[in-house]
Amino acid sequence: MEKSVSPFLNACRCEPVDHVPVWFMRQAGRSLPEYRAIRASASILDAIKNPELACEITLQPVRRYGVDAAILFSDIVTPAAAIGIGVEIVPGRGPVIAEPFRSASDIARLRPIEPEIDTPYVIETIRTLKRALDVPLIGFAGAPFTVASYLIEGGPSRNFTHTKALMHTDEPTWFALMDRLADLAIASLVSQIEAGADAIQLFDSWAGSLSRRDYSYFVKPATARVLAAVGATGCARIHFGVGTGELLDLMADAGADVVGVDWRTSLTDASARIGRHHALQGNLDPALVVAGYEPARRETEHILREGARHGGHIFNLGHGVLPETDPDVLARLVEYIHSWDPDGRQ
Repeated sequence: MEKSVSPFLNACRCEPVDHVPVWFMRQAGRSLPEYRAIRASASILDAIKNPELACEITLQPVRRYGVDAAILFSDIVTPAAAIGIGVEIVPGRGPVIAEPFRSASDIARLRPIEPEIDTPYVIETIRTLKRALDVPLIGFAGAPFTVASYLIEGGPSRNFTHTKALMHTDEPTWFALMDRLADLAIASLVSQIEAGADAIQLFDSWAGSLSRRDYSYFVKPATARVLAAVGATGCARIHFGVGTGELLDLMADAGADVVGVDWRTSLTDASARIGRHHALQGNLDPALVVAGYEPARRETEHILREGARHGGHIFNLGHGVLPETDPDVLARLVEYIHSWDPDGRQ
């Protein structure tokens, strides 16, 4: 892959940039009135299956905010839904599985995905976006553990009791599930890259529920296999989880170019834990954006200074944009970040 002049892609490689690049997780979504207007008559999964609609939703925050990257409008359960796992995305709750996975016999339900046949709408969306965008496009997938947690729990969970029980009582079934889900993520991500995605983000959103020992033994091998497969394509790799401050070095070691950091861990601490060979992404508390521009700007300046000391830094929130966010606050933050000078010459 040729080197790019994109600040976002350069930052992914810890290369020089002329301004700190910024994008926001869930930048396309419920905080935007234009999104709510066009989503009124379509479910999330239906919108994902409509390339024209998915393209428009992906482009909306790029037009409004002037961010340095777009992220594909999709969902981490899209591949599972496409191969016939009964999935519904319930507003206000998230993915819900009609028949949760609880035993070895359930593994057979995860057949290999054929993206050209099972998710052609994702491929068409990416190809169309590449003709429309003048910034890089981020594709994504759910990491094996996080997707497994939805399949096993039947939906979002606070304690992941069924998931951890399977992990610790039936290792053969657990690792077979991890292997199937790693294959699912690899096939999905490679198809996105071949269609034109410039970078990928692997969401291990709920890995922060795990101890270091459990992450290292039960989760990291499958995650590393996904990231290695993506790395073989030359595509930039971002790895993100929530509450993963104690796992950041392990997540970096799994193979990412960029490690996402949530707001609970400072970029200074994250830098010390992972070293200077990986870029950092983050990590403004999404609640501060809801609090208003000035509180968000003050914390943003602090984060930018920490990021500058590390080297490669992509500004983002520590998790997704909250639905009650004022889009004008995000637009002003992008302007501030793009004009920020570490020497104070704004």
